[in-house]
This record gives sequence, structure tokens and C-alpha cells, in this order.
Amino acid sequence: MSALTASCPNCGAAIHFDWSHAVQTSCPFCRSVIVRGDVDLKTVGTVGDFPATSSPLQIGTTGAFHGRPFAVVGRVVYGYERGSWNAWHVRFDDGQGGWLSDARGEYAFTIGVSGADVPAADALHIGGNFAWQGRIYKVMAVTSVRYRAVEGELPFTTWDRQEATLADLDANDGHIATIDYRGRPPSLALGEWMGFDDLALDHLREIDGWPLPA
Repeated sequence: MSALTASCPNCGAAIHFDWSHAVQTSCPFCRSVIVRGDVDLKTVGTVGDFPATSSPLQIGTTGAFHGRPFAVVGRVVYGYERGSWNAWHVRFDDGQGGWLSDARGEYAFTIGVSGADVPAADALHIGGNFAWQGRIYKVMAVTSVRYRAVEGELPFTTWDRQEATLADLDANDGHIATIDYRGRPPSLALGEWMGFDDLALDHLREIDGWPLPA
């Protein structure tokens, strides 16, 4: 797929896909959820209201992951029985995508890897181990999550499903992994816990009382 500029099928506003692999976006004017086919765009729903968040990130935020510049192009708010968190879809300058998740001031950055032979969701158990390229990850949680809200450019569609199953793993050395069971086969993403200052974030959302004075 190549980058695309077209009109919103609902309101006619200009829609621009900045990330060439995006298959879903949202109209910033009428809040329509728009799915991209080979040629045409179609409206499949509307964006839900976002729950309140203390996150300073927003679409358009820029930063760097180990020196690789990125920009935030999309967002999914996942809900589960204990609350919710933001998963920000990012685009690197070379076109690769990744995910920056934040909840309660903690930040996790992951990038998908190919060729991983991951176990089925029903084969995982909390505390079990998963080995990948010499590193041992422990299964911390297997969670059925709901799509609470979406915006911007995403590499998958959300309108045709209500839930997703995600497994969170931790190597206990700052490295983490996520197994995503939305696709067939499921996909693996690897990454790290990151400090706010390590991400060199810019173009952040203004929040009263944040950041706190030094």
C-alpha cells in the first residue's frame, strides 16, 4: 500500500493516511471510523467517546526510541476488568510501525517481529516461560480486552470485532514481550520498559498541573 489522500465518505473532509500500511483511520471532523481498501475508503461506524486520561501523549506527539525518531499516528484505548490503558500506534521515519503503551505514568515500547512460533492462548499459564533468541520471558497476564475507543491510523480494523486477547510477558531485565491473538497466526512484539525522559517526547498534550515544577 502507498500513502493516500482522499475524502471522507461521510462528510467529505480530506483524509490523509500518513502511514502507508494503515488500514483504518478516523475522520477528525465527523468522527467516522474509516477503513481503507485497495482503492476506496468506506465508513463503518463512528469513534466512541474517550475515557478521561492523564496521558500527555496525543496524535502528533514525536519522540525517539533508541535514537530512532517516531511520530504517534493512532491510538487504541483497551479496557479490562481492572481499568484501561492507551496503546499509541507510532510510525518510524523508515516506515516501520510500533506501539507505545502508557498507563499510570509507565511506558512500554514494543515492535513486532516476524518468524516467531508462539504458543496458543489456551496453552499459556501465568508464570510460564517463553524463550526467544536467548532471552526468557515469563507470562505475567493473559487478558481479554475490549476496544473502548480508537482514533487515527491503525494497522488492523476494530469495527468488525469487540474484543482481543493479549498476553503480556516480562524478562525481568527491562525487556518485555506481547503476544497478540487477533490474527492467524498470532503475532509477537518485543520491547522495553522506558522512562519518560528516555523517549525525548515533544508536541505533548497540555495538562493542568503537568509537568510538575522541578
